[in-house]
Amino acid sequence: MLQAPITELDIAPGHVIEWRLRPAHASGAPEGDDRSTSYNQEKHFSAALDARADDDPLASYVACTFELPGPLDRGALEAALLYFVRRHEVLRCEFRHLAGDLTCRPMSAAEAALDTVDIGPVATREEVRDHVDACFHRIDTLSWPLLVMGAVVRPESSTVFLAFDHLVSDGLSTPIAVNDIATAYTAATRGETPAQPEVGSYLDFSHEQRRHHASVGADDARLDYWKAFMRGNGGFFPPFPLDLGVAPGRMYATVNDTDALLTGAQTEAFEAHCRKADGKVFMGMLAAVGEALRREGGPEVYRGLMPVSDRGRGHYAEAMGWFVNTMPIEFPVPAGADFPRVMAGVRDATATMRDNLDVPFVKAWQLLAPEYADLRSWPYAVNFFSYLDFRRAPGGERHAALQARKHIWASHSNGICFWFHRNDTGMYVNSIYADTPQARRTKAALTATLTGVLTGLADTGEF
Repeated sequence: MLQAPITELDIAPGHVIEWRLRPAHASGAPEGDDRSTSYNQEKHFSAALDARADDDPLASYVACTFELPGPLDRGALEAALLYFVRRHEVLRCEFRHLAGDLTCRPMSAAEAALDTVDIGPVATREEVRDHVDACFHRIDTLSWPLLVMGAVVRPESSTVFLAFDHLVSDGLSTPIAVNDIATAYTAATRGETPAQPEVGSYLDFSHEQRRHHASVGADDARLDYWKAFMRGNGGFFPPFPLDLGVAPGRMYATVNDTDALLTGAQTEAFEAHCRKADGKVFMGMLAAVGEALRREGGPEVYRGLMPVSDRGRGHYAEAMGWFVNTMPIEFPVPAGADFPRVMAGVRDATATMRDNLDVPFVKAWQLLAPEYADLRSWPYAVNFFSYLDFRRAPGGERHAALQARKHIWASHSNGICFWFHRNDTGMYVNSIYADTPQARRTKAALTATLTGVLTGLADTGEF
C-alpha cells in the first residue's frame, strides 16, 4: 500500500457506481441506546462543530482505492460492502452532541442496507479522478453516514474506492477495510462465507476508555511522564524546529505530496543495520529524522509527538476505529554521534514512552494544557512523526496485487506532518503542510537531507 495524495490518483475510465448506507426507518437504534465515544472522537467532533459555527471550511478524510481483477461480479461486491458495514459497528453510528457530551447511536447490523446509485460512464482519467475526489469530499464529520463507497467498473477490472471520516477510522483502518472487502468479495464469488476472525467494536473500546480514565486528574501519577516531557520542552506541544513561514494564529491551505526515500533493496539493507544497532526500523527512522532535522538547523535533542496504536493483538486487532494514542518522545541527537549511539537513545526513549501509555492524548491535553483545550487544532506547527509498515497490516501480502492506495487529506494546516510508511517497494513519506513558500523550501530541503541520511545508513550503517 502506498499513501499518496488524491492528485496522484490514476484510475482508468469506466462506469461509476456508488453504494450508500440507507438511513434507518426510525432513529437507527432503540431509544436509550446511546453509547460512549472516545476522547479522540469527542475532540474531533467538537472541533467540527466550532468550525461550522464560525463558517470555517475545516475538513479532512481518510480514503483508499484498490483493484479487483477480471469482470466485476456486482452482486458479490455489494455483498462484500454490506458485510464490511455490518462487521464494524462504528461505521453504522450516528453521532450526537447533547448537553456538552458526544454520544453515538448505532444502527443494528440487521438494519444495515445499501442503496445503489448508478452514476454512469466517466470518459477520461481526469474526470474519474475529479469524480472520486468529489465523492471523498462529501465526507462530513457532522453528517451521517461517515463513509462513501463506490467502484469504477471496466470489462477487464474494477477500481473500488472508499473514504471515511476520522471519527470512524485511523491509519491502520484503511488496510483493514481493503482486506475485509477483498476477502469478502472473493468469498462471495464462490458462494462462501468470509473466513475472517471475530472483531471487537470500537464502541466497546470507547466505553472502557471512558470508564478507565474518568477519575484521572492533573495530579495523577500517570501524567508524570508528560510533565517531565513538558519541563524539557517548555510546554505541552513540541514545536517543529524549522521555519515554515507561518504566522501565529493563522491556518493555511495545504500541500500534500509523497516522496520515495529508499528502494526495496535499500530498505532491506537499512533494516539490517537497524537490527545490528539493536533497534527496529521505526526506531531507525526516528533516529534518521532527528539527525536530518539537526543538520537542517534543528536542536540536538529531538522532541516530537508520535501516534501509538491502542489496538493490541486481541479482538481489536482488525477492527475499524480510531485506536490511536499520541505520545511525546525525546532523545538526544548530538553532533558527531554515530548511528548506534543515537539508536540507543531512541530505544530507551521508546521503552520509557511505552511504559507510560495509559492516559489518552486528549485527556492529557485537557488536563495539562487547558489554555489550548478549546482550540480546533494544535496551537502552532508541531513536530509529528508517524510510521506504518503496510506489509504487516491485515492482508498486506496482497497489497501489490490489489494495487492498494491510501489517501489522506486535510483542508487546512498551520504546520507540517509526516507519515512514513514501508511497502514491498521501499520506504516513503507522505507529507501534508501549510502552503507557504518557506514551508515548501523547508520541506524540500529536509526531504533531501533525510534521503541522504537514510541512503548512507543503508550503504554503511552510519550517518
